Amino acid sequence: MKIKQITTNHMFEPLGFQLSGLRIEFQVDAESDTSISKQLKIWREKDADPVYVTKMIPFDNNYFEVPLQLQPRTRYTVEVTIRDDQQTATKQTFFETGKMNEPYSAEWIGNSDKEIQNTLFKKHFATKTPIKKARLYITGLGLYEAFLDQHKVGAEYLTPGVTDYKKWVQVQTYDVTDLLNDPAEHELVISTGDGWYKGRYGFDGGQKDIYGDQQQVIAELHIEDADGHEQVLNTDSSWLTTSGKITKSAIYYGEDYDATKMVANWKPVVLTDQSTAILRDRMSMPIKINQKLPAQELITTPKNEQVLDFGQNQAGWLEFYNREPKGTQITFQMGEILQKGNFYRDNLREARAAFVYISDGKEGWVHPHFTYYGYRYVKVTGNTLPINIADYKADVIYSSLEATGKLTTNNSMVNRLLENIVWGQKSNFIDVPTDCPQRDERLGWTGDANIFSNTAALNMNVYEFFKKYARDMSVEQKQHDGMLTMYAPAMGTTDGGAAVWGDAATTIPWNMYQAYGDPAILAQNYTSMKAWVDWISKQTKTKNLWTGTFQFGDWIALDGENPALPTGKTDEDFIASVYYYYSSQLVANAAKVLGNEADYSTYTHQAESIKQHIQHEYITATGRLAIDTQTAYALTLYFKLVPAQQLQRVAADLAARLHKDNDHLKTGFVGTPFICQALSQYGYHKLAVKIFLQEDYPSWLYAVKMGATTVWERWNSVEEDGSMNPDGMNSLNHYSIGAIMEWVYKYLWGLQSHSAGYQKISMAPYFDARLSTVKGTYETPYGNLTMDYQIESDAKHTIKINLTVPFGVTVDLSLPRVNVSTLTVNGTPADKEVLTLTAGTYAIAYQPTHDYIERYNADTHIVDIMANKDLVAAIDAIDPVLDFFKDNPDNLNGGLGKLSLTKINTILPMINITPEHLQQINQLLTETPRI
Repeated sequence: MKIKQITTNHMFEPLGFQLSGLRIEFQVDAESDTSISKQLKIWREKDADPVYVTKMIPFDNNYFEVPLQLQPRTRYTVEVTIRDDQQTATKQTFFETGKMNEPYSAEWIGNSDKEIQNTLFKKHFATKTPIKKARLYITGLGLYEAFLDQHKVGAEYLTPGVTDYKKWVQVQTYDVTDLLNDPAEHELVISTGDGWYKGRYGFDGGQKDIYGDQQQVIAELHIEDADGHEQVLNTDSSWLTTSGKITKSAIYYGEDYDATKMVANWKPVVLTDQSTAILRDRMSMPIKINQKLPAQELITTPKNEQVLDFGQNQAGWLEFYNREPKGTQITFQMGEILQKGNFYRDNLREARAAFVYISDGKEGWVHPHFTYYGYRYVKVTGNTLPINIADYKADVIYSSLEATGKLTTNNSMVNRLLENIVWGQKSNFIDVPTDCPQRDERLGWTGDANIFSNTAALNMNVYEFFKKYARDMSVEQKQHDGMLTMYAPAMGTTDGGAAVWGDAATTIPWNMYQAYGDPAILAQNYTSMKAWVDWISKQTKTKNLWTGTFQFGDWIALDGENPALPTGKTDEDFIASVYYYYSSQLVANAAKVLGNEADYSTYTHQAESIKQHIQHEYITATGRLAIDTQTAYALTLYFKLVPAQQLQRVAADLAARLHKDNDHLKTGFVGTPFICQALSQYGYHKLAVKIFLQEDYPSWLYAVKMGATTVWERWNSVEEDGSMNPDGMNSLNHYSIGAIMEWVYKYLWGLQSHSAGYQKISMAPYFDARLSTVKGTYETPYGNLTMDYQIESDAKHTIKINLTVPFGVTVDLSLPRVNVSTLTVNGTPADKEVLTLTAGTYAIAYQPTHDYIERYNADTHIVDIMANKDLVAAIDAIDPVLDFFKDNPDNLNGGLGKLSLTKINTILPMINITPEHLQQINQLLTETPRI
């Protein structure tokens, strides 16, 4: 028995983070479930006795909620002890507070020339004794990097991240003790760029100076020597400033860097009138280079362009090893796709997305500083030396979020799709959940974040990421009477208030509470959750429905009647009213968790009233929807808008609607996340899998078949001939429709439902032989839950499941269509359709009462038979009946290919299969698996 890991507010050893709602969690590694007790001790640095101690209490969960009054700039040691009847295990970790509410002795400083693209600030200072501890508390407007004696401080980039800088600016804390080891003369340099703060940003190329017009920084360097003496170096009027080597920089623009430029003409800084009241300890997870991808190929295009292919669409920047002579200007342009073999970037719209470097003749690795790109291909011009692809790397940049979930199947295209979804998440989780990383947008769209948040939390640990984003949303709501803007931060816009998009104010905090079991995010955002629902109540034109305001509808749906509007056919007021109901219910749920019984009663009643009015307006008494669209049916089922006895009728109507649409999707942003979930839950899992596995447009696998390495914005962002969809809104790296991965986790893998924080889990895989092998893992707050299963192709079509349950978790595993007389668990017979399993590893096998292996039959279309070469050979051994089609492939087209062999035999006398051969062939068909 041991403690695997300890986290503080879901982070490992956080330094300088906002730590309100202090929560210590831990994971236990034990061979089996056993009764243990737990204890927490916390020490403050320099104190011999702990400042917080619990008794040894029974382990009924894996966390401690700590009502400890923290002090600023203080390191705390955390010790968790667990004990059973035979042994004791102890593990320590730490966390350290930032400035908190401590006043700043430093001042904001800037350069008198506000137009400088790269403002540098520097200060010389000396240390005369060995250093015990050194911390740098720093932030900037817009982006900054700090260097101590020419060594970069920290491993993160694009600090301090993106916020509404007029309302709050995050302060980063760095441990710089190792950079000040020796007593010496030192130099602290801070470099700044425009970034989101004052660089051009927003639609149609954006606007400048959204939040301010002058780069500036504030910093405090606290140095403690071995004797306990403290020295504080503040930004103040004694600092010097000049312009650096970055001659132009912006998020969309990219960066121009002149390495030949002399850094000179240092002059005193100016003190700015920026307030320190906006400074807050950080919430954002560090934006880091998390992967490095080598260049895969150097392409010479038909236009004689030199293009590097990194093999993967991603976000970050190019890093290259400079060998060029002094004065050489080399230009790198970024793009997502080639067109007719040539470099292409038109879908980036007004984003220049380039890096221009003027060489100083010195060899070494070079990369930009205050921008990032979404790209796969890089066009290189201006080089005087031949390109060596070993000299080029793609630095993949995103917020540092630990991977938690991973899924694989026996289908390579599905596996590539799941990888693409994760790549889309990485590319767009750069401090805020953006829509895309490449064009002149990259905004924190609330609707995209809403529908993807559950998938995001399964793939990665996103609690703190979304807690910070929820703060961004709350800041916007406070400025707009509870209305949530279309994206957050709003970048100076005031547009918003649309269903689904605005409902991120309620769904994201609730989804994060469900995933992590930590009510702190509800407490932080409860006022904003209420404010959003109350804003709807004040704006709607119809009481207890949401009508009469702007809506996005089912954005980019394919069933719209007006091709010029991508809002889809599903009634916009219906969608809005459904989310009005759902958000009201979530406010009620949050109120219950937080102990607010009055609000729980009020918003529960409100939700029920809205639901009744939806039923009255849009649904008949027998359960027929007035709106015959895939999305309307999916929403009705997912949110259970009809009485329980009518759900199956709605599911049947959804299946009928899909059949009319040739079993292909017509859904947009709103319906896509829910359609397969609704089908699987209400008895149409086979149809859900069919839709999921479609490879032609529109489908998820269409993009994979077309070579996508991320998720597209549109179902047909690339046409079948390889050309880009001509629509001006076309990204090849979105994540929205990747929300299908939640269905894969829940139904294909079987992670059906769970208590808040995953202490209790209901697992129920929905089997389908087309996906006969599924393997998955998910790092719950308690530890790693793993399960894989295989549908064997033996005569008894045995199902084998391997499951590992982490300590502290109880899993109820439902086995569909189980023949209990054949069921074994770790080789021992069992007789239950639902197994209740605690910590341990289990090998489960049984024979189902249903044959999941689809097989051919006498009614199978000939065109489907001809697709199976082994089956065709077996039929040939009985009778050459298929020669008619092999010799004349055109016969498969049209009506003949859609007939069965039995039908053909009666229609075409020249085929003339004997009854005996026909019987043998039909027997062969029923014995042949169809996968």
